[in-house]
Amino acid sequence: MAVQIPLSQEARATEDKGDEHIRELTPDVAYRRLTMVNIVFVGLPGAKDWVLIDAGLHGSAPSIIAAATARFGADNPPAAILMTHAHFDHVGALVDLLEHWNCPVYAHALETPYLTGQQAYPPPDAAADGGIIPKLSPLFPRDPIDVSRWLRQLPEDGSVPPLPGWQWVHTPGHTTGHISLWRQQDRLLIAGDAVITTGQESAYEVVVQEPEMHGPPRYLTPDWVAAEQSVRLLASLEPDLLVTGHGRAMQGAEMTAALHQLADNFRQIAVPRSQH
Repeated sequence: MAVQIPLSQEARATEDKGDEHIRELTPDVAYRRLTMVNIVFVGLPGAKDWVLIDAGLHGSAPSIIAAATARFGADNPPAAILMTHAHFDHVGALVDLLEHWNCPVYAHALETPYLTGQQAYPPPDAAADGGIIPKLSPLFPRDPIDVSRWLRQLPEDGSVPPLPGWQWVHTPGHTTGHISLWRQQDRLLIAGDAVITTGQESAYEVVVQEPEMHGPPRYLTPDWVAAEQSVRLLASLEPDLLVTGHGRAMQGAEMTAALHQLADNFRQIAVPRSQH
């Protein structure tokens, strides 16, 4: 069985709190865990040009709106929503949020078929090792949603129109149009599910959120060659602060070393036995 890379409690970027808390990483970047997945807020508290990254599970719109109101004030919609990718646990509340805020949503061009009702994701790998979740994964939604009315494609030059100073990085493997977001000035990486910091295959790990460096969720990653290349690319950025789609944010040299270890030993660590 593939092994994971443990991280010490000291590598956590924020104090551990319950799902109801917003965890601030920098003055203008914070995230919140909603059951099993993270959403990220970019913008200073009270700012008028803030951005939401990803949209959680179905039914989480009220919690996301409440968290946004607490951080940015009432009647203050985001300048945009950015999607790292369009899996069910990242777009679950997207339609409700867009109808409420009526703001643009940005995604990679290769991810648009899953956001315009045109294409379903491939079936999951129920044989992936690591726990009970892969066996349940055929029950997870795969059908696309349609947010064509609000959808915009990210520019090809890597810029992020709502976020000056940031760039998007194409990190396929988990999905064809998966992106991560990078800010050079403070070496802050928002990786989506290209890497994650807790196991998503084990129900126990999903609940406990034990800090470990993992590759993308095994049961929903169809292209392991691209996934390895994406992890190598992210490690080459030498991030100092990492927030992922699942698990706690991590910071410092230990986190960076673990990311390099994952990149250097990706097949042994991340790829399920069913794909060897």
